[in-house]
Amino acid sequence: MVERKVVDAEYLLNKAPREKKFLIGNEAVAEAVKRANIDIVVTYPITPQSEATHIVGDLYAQGYIKDYYRGEDEFAVMSAIAGAKMGGVRTFTATSGPGTLRAFEMFPTWAGARLPAVCAFMCRGVNSPLTIQPDNIEIGWLMDTGMLIFHAENPQEFFDMTLIAYLVAEQPDVHIPVGVCVDGFFVTHTREIVELPPENEMLPPYDPRLSPVPIMDMETPPIRQMRDPFVMKSNYISYNAHASWQQEIHAARERARKHIIRYLGSSVEVTYPEASILFIASGTAAAQARVAMEQARKEGIDVGLVKVKVLRPFPEAEIIELTQRPERIIVPEHNITGWLAREIKSRIKDSGKVESGPHVFGGMTMPPKIIFDKIKKNGRMM
Repeated sequence: MVERKVVDAEYLLNKAPREKKFLIGNEAVAEAVKRANIDIVVTYPITPQSEATHIVGDLYAQGYIKDYYRGEDEFAVMSAIAGAKMGGVRTFTATSGPGTLRAFEMFPTWAGARLPAVCAFMCRGVNSPLTIQPDNIEIGWLMDTGMLIFHAENPQEFFDMTLIAYLVAEQPDVHIPVGVCVDGFFVTHTREIVELPPENEMLPPYDPRLSPVPIMDMETPPIRQMRDPFVMKSNYISYNAHASWQQEIHAARERARKHIIRYLGSSVEVTYPEASILFIASGTAAAQARVAMEQARKEGIDVGLVKVKVLRPFPEAEIIELTQRPERIIVPEHNITGWLAREIKSRIKDSGKVESGPHVFGGMTMPPKIIFDKIKKNGRMM
């Protein structure tokens, strides 16, 4: 293994020389782990995530990670991550679809315990009949766990957002978990050019002394997690303690906005914001919407695109401003429920101009043509 050195985070992200490599998304996220100065990785294999964590296991063998093991199932993995974070170390894990659901109890637990864990979610179908194909319905469920939620469009964003996730999560005024989500197979198994900083450079280590809650150690008993067993005293005290703490988790998520802007630039990416028809999409749906937009503009149709990169905290102010001018808003999604359209409709006054869909799910691809055809619905060519 090459000799490694710690470098400034902003240098690693923005100034370090980058080498182009032809990688699938699973390889890209493993490259991020290599540079993230990870203490421990705990995983359980599930398609389409398995290849990434297999590669990360090789990184452990090469000395890039201090400790690594496979848990007995996804719930056990996420519980072990919680224990490691309480011990004050930097962790990484990943899961997909049914694995997300099996582990789900732990995600609000991570947030409630103010644990800055980072988890990669390689989204896939969860319902019967069994499918391992892409479907991002699980993102809609994750958004209300208290976690920050990033949604990467391609392997390059998967690499960058994974590193940025640590920098945002570990801020003392944030200190809550981050889920870095991608659409399975469309990103995890698609090979694209990814620009990587030197592999011998890595982020500064996690400093648990900056945590807003004390870490566990041999001198501090685990009961400190509750400080005072209020649930054994009074329901009134318990209700108020839980209510105020849930408010604090949401406040921490709001405080993350300035750090997201610092490292990611913006929660949204906008093309032709003055257009009369606006696509709003995230993940690979944004890639397909971009192609449909370019096709429409060649035919003289005034179409723009808003790509949402961060779903929690939701870019409410940006969406409200960007949706004022267009006459129609079309929201293509890789799920059947339309969770992104719901998020948008709940925040703007003229929600009637928001058209949910087209929707593809269960592993189907989203040809740009079906997005383009949505523009011509009812013969309306704006």
